[in-house]
Amino acid sequence: MEVKPVRVYADTSVFGGVFDEEFQEASTRFFEQVRLGRFELVSSAIVQAEIEPAPGEVKAFFDDMLRVARIVEVSDDAVALRQAYLDAGIVTRESADDALHVALATVSGCALIVSWNFRHIVHYRKITLYNAVNTLKGFPGLGIHSPQEVIEYEDQDV
Repeated sequence: MEVKPVRVYADTSVFGGVFDEEFQEASTRFFEQVRLGRFELVSSAIVQAEIEPAPGEVKAFFDDMLRVARIVEVSDDAVALRQAYLDAGIVTRESADDALHVALATVSGCALIVSWNFRHIVHYRKITLYNAVNTLKGFPGLGIHSPQEVIEYEDQDV
């Protein structure tokens, strides 16, 4: 039986994490598992814009991953869902792009979003609120995790 890859949205922090000592191992392993077909990588025009001022090695890595990624555009549905997150007070207007990442992952049908942003995305209080708004707006729940939580390890039991 063939296992279908899990559709995962990766925000900007995961691409940068490949070159950050603290996040390098899990970020690198996540992208290796993308290349192996365990994950279907989704990213967005927002990530592309956020990567633009990044160091050259981050931009080059992102460009390389574009060969296996699906880039989603910012849609009216995503903007409306981001506004619902803001209206619910999950994040402030200053963190609207973080809410937009979650909205893009949701409206593009991802099962998961991975991020190293523990303040505005991967936070136990905010995860519950994002998913409550998703439910109220007719969207399915979204798994919100760090790459470390979703990668497979060699010695992992299923």
